[in-house]
Amino acid sequence: METLFTWSDDLSVGIQEIDEQHKELVNLLNRLHDAVVSHHGSTACSEILNQLAEYTRVHFIVEESLMRILHYPEFEQHKAEHEALVAQVVALQQKLAAGQATITFELLHFLKVWLTKHIAGSDRRYAGFFLEKGMSPDWSHQVEQTMQKKWSWKFW
Repeated sequence: METLFTWSDDLSVGIQEIDEQHKELVNLLNRLHDAVVSHHGSTACSEILNQLAEYTRVHFIVEESLMRILHYPEFEQHKAEHEALVAQVVALQQKLAAGQATITFELLHFLKVWLTKHIAGSDRRYAGFFLEKGMSPDWSHQVEQTMQKKWSWKFW
């Protein structure tokens, strides 16, 4: 697979679940890059972009939910960053569906830079805040253990 973006620990925010989600975003971006480089066609590229967009929305919901729960003071600003990216991707998806755009290397570079800057800046700030508030770096494991103790089913 052709790689656009290599995950490194320099991008880690120190919260395992969030880091794993970020790694999946990097993986999907690399799959999209590989599809473009390998000339898999607009349908295949659009499908991967749709997967990337959907996973991004889910990831943003997780982050924003944690921000609300922990009363993160920069929540509104962070959410606005998320909304701006989602709006750009939705506009691109509409143009692709109408045959008015193609997935270019410039787009891939934009997504890589956006993700890198967002993780290194905005996400690191909330992660530091979360950890200061006492959140465990492996919080998803703690939630899972708690759910198993209280109920015989899980939310996810």
